[in-house]
Amino acid sequence: MSYDDVINYLGDFGKYQKQIYFLLCLPAISCAFHKLAGVFLLARPEFRCLLPFENPLNATYDSFPPEHWNLTYPIDPLTDKFQRCEYYNIDYTTDYLQTATTPATANGTVKCSHYVYDRSKYENSAVTEWDMVCARGLLTATSDSLFMLGVLLGSIIFGQMSDKYGRKPIFFASLVIQVIFGVLAAIAPEYFTYTISRMVVGATTSGVFLVAYVIAMEMVGSTYRLFAGVTVQMFFSLGFMLTAGFAYFIHDWRWLQIALSLPGLLFMCYHWVIPESARWLLSKGRKEEAIVVIEKAARINRVTIPSEVYDNLIDEAAEREKKDEIVSDGADEKAPTVFDLLRYPNLRKKTLVILFDWFVNSGVYYGLSWNTNNLGGNVLLNFMISGAVEIPGYTFLLFTLNRWGRRTILCGCMLVAGGALLLTIFVPENNNWLIILFAMIGKLAITASYGTIYIFSAEQFPTVVRNVGLGASSMVARVGGILAPYLNLLGEIWRPLPLIVCGFLAFFAGLLSLMLPETLNKPMPETIADAEQFGKRTCNAEFIEAGGEELARIVTPEEKNHVSNGKSA
Repeated sequence: MSYDDVINYLGDFGKYQKQIYFLLCLPAISCAFHKLAGVFLLARPEFRCLLPFENPLNATYDSFPPEHWNLTYPIDPLTDKFQRCEYYNIDYTTDYLQTATTPATANGTVKCSHYVYDRSKYENSAVTEWDMVCARGLLTATSDSLFMLGVLLGSIIFGQMSDKYGRKPIFFASLVIQVIFGVLAAIAPEYFTYTISRMVVGATTSGVFLVAYVIAMEMVGSTYRLFAGVTVQMFFSLGFMLTAGFAYFIHDWRWLQIALSLPGLLFMCYHWVIPESARWLLSKGRKEEAIVVIEKAARINRVTIPSEVYDNLIDEAAEREKKDEIVSDGADEKAPTVFDLLRYPNLRKKTLVILFDWFVNSGVYYGLSWNTNNLGGNVLLNFMISGAVEIPGYTFLLFTLNRWGRRTILCGCMLVAGGALLLTIFVPENNNWLIILFAMIGKLAITASYGTIYIFSAEQFPTVVRNVGLGASSMVARVGGILAPYLNLLGEIWRPLPLIVCGFLAFFAGLLSLMLPETLNKPMPETIADAEQFGKRTCNAEFIEAGGEELARIVTPEEKNHVSNGKSA
């Protein structure tokens, strides 16, 4: 008897599960703070060179008359706008600025050494404090990129540690590290310390959010897992919107970073409330501790669990070890790897499409989330709307994912996102509201697509390599997130350009996803042979016969006989 049998007595989503689930959803808000804070911490306001005759102590962005810009700043031929990183090398006298009608270009230009920033939107940011503009402009994207690298490393490190040491201790260790390095990033004296601190914070978002997500999902019954999995994402969206609220009231980037970090302290009190996962305890043979957790849940849910249920609770890990021994006895080969997903043509095609979908969904999602500064208009309002549109995106999934099918939702949402973003090509720059509208439609659609790909991928990969496939997908997704900050630099060339690139990727990925088979109400593939045949129009018995020996190393002896007899189509 396993924990799933206990759930039958406790209820799929009883009062106890609801209480713990709600508490575990709240840290998603804090993780959203850290993932999206870079939009304001690294905000790049309008700027210009400090000219030789200006006093750096009292010079402002607007103190130099606009009608004199053509006499001091050259035109950038790429953007057809005034160059902000150099100025004409001339003797700036009062007579020149008052009488000249054309710029003196004989002596060329001089690179800027100091800058003047527009303080009307941001009092300051890490960009203005450390002059991360012009030749140092890539530093902002690199900082955000390294943050996402931290997210990737954290998902690997904290995921393995939570499997080994338990969900609860890793959750709280991640919280402590997150708060410490969040504050350290706020007091960092220079760029390197700030970026490394933020990268560590990025790693802890995986330890906090993913581990909390696992604890919550492991206590919920199968009928509520779709609801539970989608709803926790809505709390992340709530954190998305609240980040703009913090930025509205706090205009200094250091205090903003501290304000976004300190809420993590509130979750420390969870130590006396949140239990260890009963599933994990059973998997480690800690039956007595698991029973304590189950009994508390039964008491709050006001249900009675028969004593024979406790007597028959099995050590899930021991059972898995027995199965592993059977597999190894039937096939003396190494464990399955991601390369098994690329070995056979149909499975390889599906795997590559899924990996590309993950890459695009992550890259476009974070690209649009971090691109709000380039949309024009009210930056805070744009950011707030970008977070708000995620709520209807996730709500849409709750009502349609089990009705219309996974492929229909995935393909449809990516095509809508791509189409909306590509339409910005035809929008005149003076119709800024229309660009924002298309960007938000794209954000809503890609959010729904991102929420779908988790479930769709799990149902495509065969059981024997499902964790391997999802792990590879997650890593590819993080690569998309790592590259997203550099994509947004294209907005300096042409404001809609990041949207257009995202639109092309989303539209192309949506078309490719039509190659994937529908999985709604279909049995999940168990073996490599099942996955290879899944989605084919006809059963290819020759494949089974030819691949039987090679597939034997990743199936049980019973499944091996099933495949060799040609019954696994």
